[in-house]
Amino acid sequence: MRQLSAILGMALVVAGCAAERPARMGRGEQAGDPLDAGVLVAWNELVLATAEAEDGFLTLKGLRAATMMHLAVHDALNAIDPRYGTYLPVEAASGADPLAAVVGAASEVALHEYPDQRERFGVEARRWLEGVEEGRARARGIELGRAVAARILDDRQSDGWSSEAEYQWHPMGPGVYAEFAEHSGTPQGFVFGSGWAVARPFMLEGPDQFRSSPPPEIASDAYTAAFVEVKEVGRHDSASRTADQTHLAMWWKDFAENSHNRLARQLVAEEALEPWQAARMFALLNMSLYDAYVNVFENKFFFNHWRPYTAIRWAANDGNPDTEPDPDWDNLHRHTYAFPSYPSAHGTACAAAMTVLEDTFGADYPFTMTTKEVDAAGPFSGKVPLEPPTRSFGSLSSAAMECALSRVYLGIHFRYDSVAGNELGVRIGRYAVREYLGRRPSSAPRRQPAVPARPSTRAPSSFSTS
Repeated sequence: MRQLSAILGMALVVAGCAAERPARMGRGEQAGDPLDAGVLVAWNELVLATAEAEDGFLTLKGLRAATMMHLAVHDALNAIDPRYGTYLPVEAASGADPLAAVVGAASEVALHEYPDQRERFGVEARRWLEGVEEGRARARGIELGRAVAARILDDRQSDGWSSEAEYQWHPMGPGVYAEFAEHSGTPQGFVFGSGWAVARPFMLEGPDQFRSSPPPEIASDAYTAAFVEVKEVGRHDSASRTADQTHLAMWWKDFAENSHNRLARQLVAEEALEPWQAARMFALLNMSLYDAYVNVFENKFFFNHWRPYTAIRWAANDGNPDTEPDPDWDNLHRHTYAFPSYPSAHGTACAAAMTVLEDTFGADYPFTMTTKEVDAAGPFSGKVPLEPPTRSFGSLSSAAMECALSRVYLGIHFRYDSVAGNELGVRIGRYAVREYLGRRPSSAPRRQPAVPARPSTRAPSSFSTS
């Protein structure tokens, strides 16, 4: 989707490629590190900008591409110097230049996913390799990066990221997801994201590994309280929603893969992370975001819970005497996304991402985050600037909860949707940092055995980096 704006968006992205190569980040480097994390930041920004220009993050393609790219970079670096466990087993590759390996891995994945951007990616690759001396180490590094990337790409063949799954509409009833094409701006009978619920995760055992507890019964006090809250603070012309709540409701609308990768790039630079640590963080961050979407959409279609827009307008028929209907009710941004409500996908993705960042930066890490503009309503609605464009937080977990609850003030989720999403995302993020890419003690054997890489089923698609 968002094909109508792709050409204009791509033009803006291409213009941004003329930036100078970032300065080295020396403060966080370990002795002997021949590169800094600026190269990771640059490729992260380039690939995600390319993804946004193509489809506006309305598919999993861009996030999947970023995840594969960062996994390939991480594995290539740890083939050279095994500081962390790898995603796939790799052979030791001493003598390979690390910067060349990063460029080889990143460019191979980027070009495979966006072959029409060969010239842009070639320019980016060559500018990073300018300072790498010609010779065997450079050649081995590029070859290593491409080979590791090819294995990651092979591993993700037929992973169902673009699958379509049939959705069975149910008769209208209390709590049941119902169509609101006039409010979502989508074609009659359209449901977004059903295919996401059956995609293969990067790290979870399956899309349904973590199951949320059921939402409250419609006749319960818990439901009534949530109904009354969102009806008031989420309405377009709410008299009780504060100016700050209105700001945060709109400010958090940016796609989580966009906002949290942008934050990660900022923190890598501010803290001058050493490259191996930054590579691990980017890989875990994007794996967690991808799997958060898969897991939460599986939950959404399992519970098939209705949205506040339907619940408030149809309350006369919900069997709960304490819920007053309002047939003219509308939410803050006059739009509802066309998929079931419970749990909140945004709350899940934000919590998964912030949990991974917390693993790197600490539990009580204060920071300021920037979002300059968001959609005015739904996709294709045009952008609105945010004033101020920043929000500050005392911890990553408090930011994750604010992200989740922002959807209540926006009027598109009940509080229990948001809380359940936050809890689900924390579980996913903790699983990621506990089970994947762990630090290898110098005296311990490698967590995954170094085995010969299986031959790739595909030839390298890279451009010349000479």
